[in-house]
Amino acid sequence: MSNYAHPEVLVETEWVAEYVRDPKVRLVEVDVDTGAYDSGHIPGAVGWNWKQDTQQTVRRDVPEQSAWEALLLRSSIGNDTTIVFYGDNNNWFATFAFWLAKIYGHADARIMNGGRKKWLDEGRPVTTDAPQPRPAQYRAQAPNWNLRATRELVREYIANGRHALVDVRSPKEYSGELLAPENLPQEGAQRGGHIPSAANIPWGMAVRENGTFKPVEELKTLYENKGVSGDKQVIAYCRIGERSSHTWFVLTYLLGYANVRNYDGSWTEWGSLIGAPIEK
Repeated sequence: MSNYAHPEVLVETEWVAEYVRDPKVRLVEVDVDTGAYDSGHIPGAVGWNWKQDTQQTVRRDVPEQSAWEALLLRSSIGNDTTIVFYGDNNNWFATFAFWLAKIYGHADARIMNGGRKKWLDEGRPVTTDAPQPRPAQYRAQAPNWNLRATRELVREYIANGRHALVDVRSPKEYSGELLAPENLPQEGAQRGGHIPSAANIPWGMAVRENGTFKPVEELKTLYENKGVSGDKQVIAYCRIGERSSHTWFVLTYLLGYANVRNYDGSWTEWGSLIGAPIEK
């Protein structure tokens, strides 16, 4: 990991096993399968529900600052806590939660390399017990919207050679054949296809079979071969913003790209906008 631009934000399962009971460390599990946490989780980890905790439940948006602070207090997280996020599907929603933590300025947030699957594959202990709450105080910083892309900004990036759009969905979603991953209901947008000029680099190409991230040399080649380089301003998108947060993490923290944003509106928004340009 020493070759990554910011190796400090990535921890291995061995590190987690060593620090699992450290009072200065809080593990947070965020899964696509919202029932996975209750079936067994790393001892001491709290579980966040991506449908309820990582977004506003009425207006589709990131949590308001007060809601974010309440979530972290409820999770016994203070401003000086090291948060280690992990989850299923190779950390889809773990990286989304990490993205939110960075929007609100949390200093020490990390990702467990390989996620929930790697921990279970290694036969490490799990529990169904909920962690005991401990005192905490939390004050979020003003949100850093430079980490987020809006539909207006996406329009500016189209066909601009200094910018790059990365569609991290599957090739069938990119082509418009599907509106969502094959194992999910085909809903969420009125039309299929992709944003003009976007390069299709599926998020899963950045990880090995065991879910851990590929070496920096392979990652650099993967993105640069599609015109996505560190000298450009980059926007990543998927269907609802969680897979693209995974790519945002790779580009920002593993490759060290200076200007990367996650478009969390993604295809559910763009594919339903009246008059939005679409290619197939």
